[in-house]
Amino acid sequence: METRTEKDLLGERQVPAGAYYGIQTLRGLENFRITGIPIASEPLFVQALACVKKAAALANRDLGALDPAIARAIAGACDRLIAGEFLDQFPCDMIQGGAGTTANMNANEVIANLALESLGRPKGDYAVVSPYDHVNRSQSTNDVYPTAFRIALIRRLARYAEALARLRDAFGEKGREFARVLKMGRTHLQDAVPMSMGEEFHGFATNLQEELARIEESRHLLSEVNLGATAIGTSVNAPPGYPERAVRHLRDVTGLDLTLAEDLVEATSDAGAYVQLSGVLKRTAVKLSKICNDLRLLASGPRCGLNEIRLPELQPGSSIMPGKVNPVIPEVVNQTAFYVIGADLTVTLAASAGQLQLNVMEPALALALFTSLRAMENAVTALREKCVSGIAANPTHTHLMVMRSLGIVTMLTPLLGYERCAEIAREGLRERKSIHQIVVQERQLISQEKWDELFSFENLIRPAPAVRPPPPAETGGAPRL
Repeated sequence: METRTEKDLLGERQVPAGAYYGIQTLRGLENFRITGIPIASEPLFVQALACVKKAAALANRDLGALDPAIARAIAGACDRLIAGEFLDQFPCDMIQGGAGTTANMNANEVIANLALESLGRPKGDYAVVSPYDHVNRSQSTNDVYPTAFRIALIRRLARYAEALARLRDAFGEKGREFARVLKMGRTHLQDAVPMSMGEEFHGFATNLQEELARIEESRHLLSEVNLGATAIGTSVNAPPGYPERAVRHLRDVTGLDLTLAEDLVEATSDAGAYVQLSGVLKRTAVKLSKICNDLRLLASGPRCGLNEIRLPELQPGSSIMPGKVNPVIPEVVNQTAFYVIGADLTVTLAASAGQLQLNVMEPALALALFTSLRAMENAVTALREKCVSGIAANPTHTHLMVMRSLGIVTMLTPLLGYERCAEIAREGLRERKSIHQIVVQERQLISQEKWDELFSFENLIRPAPAVRPPPPAETGGAPRL
């Protein structure tokens, strides 16, 4: 393999001749063999690094800190990365020591060599375009990495929010489809009172709508960046006016509504926005896991479970039990939720582990949040496409379950009183009788017409107020209604 010689403060190394990265990337590639997940696995992050570098080059050009020809070459190189080229030149592990210095230098070296190539110069001719003096001018890893991280998070968050909104809409559509399906509501896994299946699925949709609002709050926090802070927030080595101008160019390059942090020292060390976002992802993961548990329960059976709904059949469910089909999509979403909940602990620990003017654990934050967002986006898409959109109700079965339930005695308490209804329910359980059999046929406490009125679909779903009539003054007996 042909190589070229590059050197840094630690000495010389041989870099593959065809590589656009350089010696700093090579050292990072050798030192950080941790997860096997390279920076290239998150293209939005690579593109965001290029956006930051382009904005910095344009700001430095405007302020006379960078030769216009070099700035133009750097910007052109950044455009190629923004377009998605050269991802393979970002091979270093997402988790790395140095607070992301390897990632920053990886971008600097690739951009420098692409710029050199555009100027007709060989790779590694850093006297003409330097990864340090030109591409990294007026910058530090400590403002470049978090700014790029936030840009990538905002963009990935937008994709995730779109996927979640489509899942919300799918649940809403099922809510409308199942609006007239009568079923039994349950609390403590015991019969409660009737409801429509449409209400249940509409509730799932509302649940996810609340999460979309929380996502927007997180996006707003991420839009504040510290570009121009350089090392610790004092803007050392940056020309006057650089932070404001760099962020202005960054808004133009990205099309995002980014703002410069008011306190750059605080912004350089604080990881609160990442904790907020991770908490939102965990909250949604918890809710999705609960929804998937509900779907699995509602579809349980088919003969010996609730069997209120049918999930799409996707694959055989057992290597030993013929004919068995499992709820594999809700199960995989459950497991994704567990992963995201665990990643939130990583974010919590990493965010709390920064010291003084810098949090050096941002690479761990990046890995946790990028993988969580990607996993959640894939999970909600699978849940919508392969499960929710194909759910069917079993309305005859659910109606029969309601009318056999003892919980419907609750509808009679305004007329008959709590204690009498409790005794009726106990008799029904003990004697295996229906509420209708006891109340209408045997005790004749209410007429069939009154029963039909009370237990119509509309009254079961939206009960009208019922008033218990007073007992006759002389006998104290209960009238037949």
